[in-house]
Amino acid sequence: MLIRRQFLAAALVAAALPLVSAQAQDPQPLPDMILGNPEAPIEIIEYASMTCPHCAAFHNDTLPQLKAEWIDTGRARLIFREFPLDRLAVVASAVARCSGPDHYFGFIDVLFETQSTWARAEDPVEAIKQIVRMGGLDPAMVDTCMADSVVIDGIIATRIHGEQNYEIKSTPSIIIDGELHAGDMSYEELDAMLREIEDNG
Repeated sequence: MLIRRQFLAAALVAAALPLVSAQAQDPQPLPDMILGNPEAPIEIIEYASMTCPHCAAFHNDTLPQLKAEWIDTGRARLIFREFPLDRLAVVASAVARCSGPDHYFGFIDVLFETQSTWARAEDPVEAIKQIVRMGGLDPAMVDTCMADSVVIDGIIATRIHGEQNYEIKSTPSIIIDGELHAGDMSYEELDAMLREIEDNG
């Protein structure tokens, strides 16, 4: 049943996206977005959907302490990968990508902080444009980004790569030291695992 739900979810994303290029030949995942020192000894990979409430909870409640204790100190790095569960999640992910590397994680943070507002808005795309405007960028970039087949196809390819290579089935999914952990993990859980890896390193 879970596999069927996965297939249906993926099909829904593709079917709902006139954005995706029909001519795209073997689209590749987008380059990784890395929070922290790329050479940090411990790698944390997060797969998340921008419309997932549990992902928002992780970013709003757990990530700040993880960032302060592990990422900002150079003990670990976080690789954030898109795993959209619906069309709106693709749009939000694309906007973050189109904002540029210097603004990417800032937009991810704001979109998760305000998720309950824009994701439930009568016109979610217009609500995202308001966020873009408040971020000092031209809201027209949202329409441009939604029409960018390279970005859109790359986001979908990132999701497919996660499914095929890491057996990602839900969000958030965290991979630490090659081991998959599904669900919104607490800081205490993460800290304990990271300390064990650090001590054994």
